[in-house]
Amino acid sequence: MTVALPSAETIPALGMGTWMMAENPSRRAAEIAALRAGIDLDMTLIDTAEMYGSGASESLVGEAVAGRRDSVFLVSKVLPSNATAKGTVRACEASLRRLGTDRLDLYLLHWRGRVPLAQTLDGFAELIEAGKIRHWGVSNFDLADVRELTALPGLCQTNQILYNLSRRGPEHDLLPWHASAGMPVMAYSPVEQGRLLGSPVLAEVARRHDATPAQVALAWVLRLPHVNAIPKAGTVEHVRENAGALSLRLSSVDLADLDRAFLPPDGPEPLAML
Repeated sequence: MTVALPSAETIPALGMGTWMMAENPSRRAAEIAALRAGIDLDMTLIDTAEMYGSGASESLVGEAVAGRRDSVFLVSKVLPSNATAKGTVRACEASLRRLGTDRLDLYLLHWRGRVPLAQTLDGFAELIEAGKIRHWGVSNFDLADVRELTALPGLCQTNQILYNLSRRGPEHDLLPWHASAGMPVMAYSPVEQGRLLGSPVLAEVARRHDATPAQVALAWVLRLPHVNAIPKAGTVEHVRENAGALSLRLSSVDLADLDRAFLPPDGPEPLAML
């Protein structure tokens, strides 16, 4: 399964997130093995950020992809406090050093800050011209933000947002806007950091498919053709479980049961963040 970017390039529908990785040295080897296993399973989109572990996550990802960089679609993010034109360039260069690579496939503004968007886009344009990033996008942008963004020069490739069964607010207006604009959404925390997994309804749907609740939650996010997901998995076993969601197709009965357990929005809601 893949998702098409506005550039016409396709990326994996299911990738890997790295928030809270590299925070415990005793888990480092397992986390690197997990990322490498994900690459083997074609979950080659890896998302990180300069904020994660103050750069430690990027260093871990760099070690995991060493020797396999060309097989990976690598994503990182600039903090809004660094997102002036020149600050964006400096932050990206620091991320590249930690990642041990000469380029990012996608560079995101982590969330909307006080720096005017035009300045950040100037930094993205300079990085593209220098070959240090291939594409740019945003994260945690609500509807008014993306509308403002698309009035500026440049081609935004994605908006990374919090979206899962318990965080369905974007379905009211943001997701329809993205679908009509041809700009995909990248869902972070698609299993709500594991908090969804105790749901009896998820367990029942999983039982019908001989699957796990996590696989059902991921398959639900992936049901939309313009949405991909980046769950974090710190072990090889967890990565393999996540990969199993790609072959799971939820029925209309499954979706109706999940709608009753996790109500869709009945009006606009502010975009949530973790």
